[in-house]
Amino acid sequence: MKIDAHQHFWNYDPINFSWINDEMAAIRKNFLPEDLKPILEKNGFDGSILIQVNQDKTENDIFLKFAEENEFIKGMVGWIDLKASNVETRLTHYAQYPKMKGFRHIAQSEPDDFLMDQSFIDAVAKFPNHNFTYDILIVERQLKAALHFVRQLPNNKLIIDHIAKPNIKEKSVTRWSNYMQAISKHENVYVKVSGMVSEADVKNWRKEDFAIYLDHILDFFGPERTVYGSDWPVCLVAGTYEDQLGIIQDYFSRLSKTEQAQIFGLNAAKFYGV
Repeated sequence: MKIDAHQHFWNYDPINFSWINDEMAAIRKNFLPEDLKPILEKNGFDGSILIQVNQDKTENDIFLKFAEENEFIKGMVGWIDLKASNVETRLTHYAQYPKMKGFRHIAQSEPDDFLMDQSFIDAVAKFPNHNFTYDILIVERQLKAALHFVRQLPNNKLIIDHIAKPNIKEKSVTRWSNYMQAISKHENVYVKVSGMVSEADVKNWRKEDFAIYLDHILDFFGPERTVYGSDWPVCLVAGTYEDQLGIIQDYFSRLSKTEQAQIFGLNAAKFYGV
């Protein structure tokens, strides 16, 4: 099974999507299941994992409806307020939906030490009781906090989105790689090779720009804990779906067919339980 483990849908409006700046004008429009399905089929994917966009519980209901109506959506990652007093109640509620696989918080927009908040960690520690995963969305400067976070959660299924968003445009590597290596020692942590083109020079990137980052990811996490995701439609600010996919396919073409199958679907199926 081939799975794109990171994609989004939305009905665009300028308030909820104010993060889409002028340089990202290409994605200032609606993106819905009927837009993605033919792209996945064209590129040989059997399905996808739908990831939250806005920190709004009503989005969960919309996305669950999409998942119920579209067989290709194999699972979804939603959002709940993990600092609220009713966390356990909300987790129990969402556990009744088979396609709800986990949750994510937009930590990249929070203070650098956000993932060190003990109340937040305590809430995520409840996830294994409901078989939920947690997607870690951070930028490079938050890796110290992320390392603390994963150290506190050895029983959780954790995955780092977008290889933790190193500044690829500025070729930032050393600090990022040191922390990613330390995080990779925790075998319950996976990583998504996704979202990289939007961290590069979106108008002038070359495939070679990503090689050093992929070298480190493969060395640290191996083909057993590396997961492909497109980050569609955000990836469209830097090229087509096929452009970003080509980077990953070309790089991992050196691996065995078995290892490639892990990265392009089997690992996602295992992690998210699909």
